[in-house]
Amino acid sequence: MKITDLISWFEEWANPAWQEKWDNCGWQVEPGVLNDDAGVLVCLTPTLAVMQEAIELKNSGHLVNLIFAHHPLIFNGTKSLRTGDAIGEMVRLAFIHNIGIYTAHTNFDQVNNGTADVLAQILKLQDVSPIVNTQPGLGYGRVGVLQPGLSLRELLKKIQSSLKPPNLIFSPNADLDVSVEKVAVLGGSGASFIQSVSKTGATVYLTSDCKFHQFQESRDAGIILVDAGHYATERPACEALAAKFDSFNLAFVQLSSQDEDFRQFFL
Repeated sequence: MKITDLISWFEEWANPAWQEKWDNCGWQVEPGVLNDDAGVLVCLTPTLAVMQEAIELKNSGHLVNLIFAHHPLIFNGTKSLRTGDAIGEMVRLAFIHNIGIYTAHTNFDQVNNGTADVLAQILKLQDVSPIVNTQPGLGYGRVGVLQPGLSLRELLKKIQSSLKPPNLIFSPNADLDVSVEKVAVLGGSGASFIQSVSKTGATVYLTSDCKFHQFQESRDAGIILVDAGHYATERPACEALAAKFDSFNLAFVQLSSQDEDFRQFFL
């Protein structure tokens, strides 16, 4: 499959036109690889470490010509590209080594089997629907039912064992033995959806990047907020996407081993 065909297939599923106004989905760098056989390295965040991984794979004989990322390389208007600057270096290396960089961000968050659905599937939620609908059949986050229900303690253990976050934070004074049936999930920064979650009837909300007062907001809304970290809640969708690409029998597909959490916890 050519890169142009792979991207066309993907954009029929997760149209970049569905992205938020502040977002930057689609091609970040296209150095002339559209008509090449697709060799893809899938990652959460396109960093210099991931680019170096792609270059090393290519130098070792693997066909790697596309970094397919969830997070954009370029978020804001870039006024200059310079050596020594991370984005400038990524662009320079992309053209030197003929490796494109493509991003699927908020468009991938909304679709069926996107970031939120993968989390719902990991927790085996049933009767799943979006927390917030954006258009027919699409939306942010997912809310569903645990069948059978679990205690909060069991659910936290399930999240810990499935997502393997380095640190799992949850609402204070939560009764670990309380029975949980309805759960909401949203990968990445989902604190702005707390009030929308409260309207779904979910008693637990799994997301990340929550601040001090957002835990207070959740408690006031009767929601047990669980923060598993940005990386842990979105990396599984990258793994699922790599598996989907692999089913197309591409020349090369691999999930990056150099994705970074960017956080470390001193225990």
